[in-house]
This record gives sequence, C-alpha cells and structure tokens, in this order.
Amino acid sequence: MTWLITGGAGYIGAHVARAMAGAGESVVALDDLSAAVPERLPAEVPLVAGSTLDGDLLGRVFAEYGVTGVVHLAARKQVAESVAEPTRYYRENVGGLATLLDAVAEAGIGRLLFSSSAAVYGNPDVELITEDTPCAPVNPYGETKLAGEWLVRAAGRAHGISTVCLRYFNVAGAAAPELADTGVFNIVPMVFDRLTRDEAPRIFGADYPTPDGTCIRDYIHVADLAEAHLAAARRLSGGDLTGDLTLNIGRGEGVSVRELITVIGEVTGERCTPVVEGRRPGDAPRAVASAERAAETLGWQARRGVREMVASAWQGWQLHHGK
Repeated sequence: MTWLITGGAGYIGAHVARAMAGAGESVVALDDLSAAVPERLPAEVPLVAGSTLDGDLLGRVFAEYGVTGVVHLAARKQVAESVAEPTRYYRENVGGLATLLDAVAEAGIGRLLFSSSAAVYGNPDVELITEDTPCAPVNPYGETKLAGEWLVRAAGRAHGISTVCLRYFNVAGAAAPELADTGVFNIVPMVFDRLTRDEAPRIFGADYPTPDGTCIRDYIHVADLAEAHLAAARRLSGGDLTGDLTLNIGRGEGVSVRELITVIGEVTGERCTPVVEGRRPGDAPRAVASAERAAETLGWQARRGVREMVASAWQGWQLHHGK
C-alpha cells in the first residue's frame, strides 16, 4: 500500500503522516500550503504542493507514486470563517472532495479514509453522542463535513471504494513541540495566546445547565487521533472491510471549559483567572463522544489525558511563540 495524505503538512496531517510512516506505511503528502509547515513532515515523506481541486495533478500524483489508498484531511475548518464565507467552504471542502473522488475512481483506487467532524451532529441533547445520533449541523463547516460523508459513501457505492469516515471531537496537544498547532482558533491555543499577552482567558457563557455552568467537551490528543488513522488505514488495507465505516474519535469523557482552564493554569504556572463573557451562538452545553464503536472495530482507544494534551501543547507554544 502507498497512501496519499491530503493536507499532509498541516497540524493533524503531519501527525498522521508521522504515525503512518513510523509504522512502516508508504506515505506521500499533498498540501496547498495555505496552513502548512512542511518541516513537520518526516524526511522520507515526499510533499507535493497542490490542491485537491486540481484533478489533473491528482491523477499525476496517483500514477507517479503508485497510490493505492487516500487519507483525505485537506479542508477549511474554522466555524466563524465558514459562516462568513459559506461558498468558499462548499467550494473547497465539498468541491475539492468531489474532484478527489473522481480522480480516485478513475485511477481504480479502492480505499479512502475521510476526515469528518463531530460538527456534523450539531447540538444534540444527549449524554453521549453515538454514531447513530441524528446529524443536524448548525454552521456551514459542519454542513460541508456531513455533505462530504454523503458524497464519500455514494462514490464508494458507485465505484466499489471501501471508505471510513472519522468524526473527530476536540483535538489538542502535540506529539512533539515542532508539530504543535500554530493557529489560534481552538480553545487551548486561544488561552495560551491570552496568557502570552498578559490577558485573562475568556469563558463564553457560564450559565449552561452543567455542574459549573460552562460548556463540556470531549478532548482528544492529536497523537491518539493519528493512531486512530493508522488503525483505520490498516483495517482498509486488510481487505476485510467493504462498504462504509463511520466512527467517532474521542475519549468518551467530558471536561468543562472552566476545568480545562484550571489545568492550563496548573501546567503553565501562569495566573489563569478567566473572565466570563456572553454565550456564543450555537455552542452546545455538552458534546461528548461514545467511542465504543471505534474500540470494537479498530481495536483503538485514546490513551492520553487532558493534562498531557495541555503540557505537550504548551511546549509547542513556547517553541513557536517564545513565551
């Protein structure tokens, strides 16, 4: 097997590339370099600069490297940006996937792993979100991920492609400091950013129906996420999987925003007294995964806790931001 990883030089993509290459898989990365750090990739992983919207390029890459499976991570992923620029999100996330699937079918590639998101569920009022929880996304980003799943399954049925859709919950941490997330869009780097500027972290809403009034989320270490991709890729390459498999990737444990900020303060040694601001539209009180199906079908489960996520992310933040 040779795997093409789209978005392979991004934060998650580079972790997946390292995990797969480190386990002996043959890997090539494709990235449009819009949010990439090429140095994240292992030396043995070739990097092709380009977009999944370029079908001719995809065909050439498939042929040159003898690609037999695809891990599709390339996508825009900021909720607020998706609300402001919905056509861009549909064009790149859904249109890029459609072009990729056409190229996959034309090349006779029979295995595809799709990076989806818990955003497909919207705001379900359940204790644990299972893969059977109804999907009702509340923003264009989540809509493009759900539409992507539909497209992956339809193309799989039409062309005999075995597919896996992995629905990520909240990703944090770093397997090594140089692999850390360099953006300031998710809660952990957002708190780090405030601390670096000697500003109080912000909590958006402290009147939710939860024990401490703040939202509860399921956080997954990016290294655990990468290992889930390796397990799913090997399930696909084993030849015993036909049709589609859809799995939640989380820890199955909820952590409130206030609890997370407390851990960040303990790990960093920084004063971490948050200020409470108004709720953000669309935030669910609770979103925690049931990860049982992933354990049963892949033999995978998350091994790293929140403190390890925060500590590894903080090391990366210090490397990139000099705090």
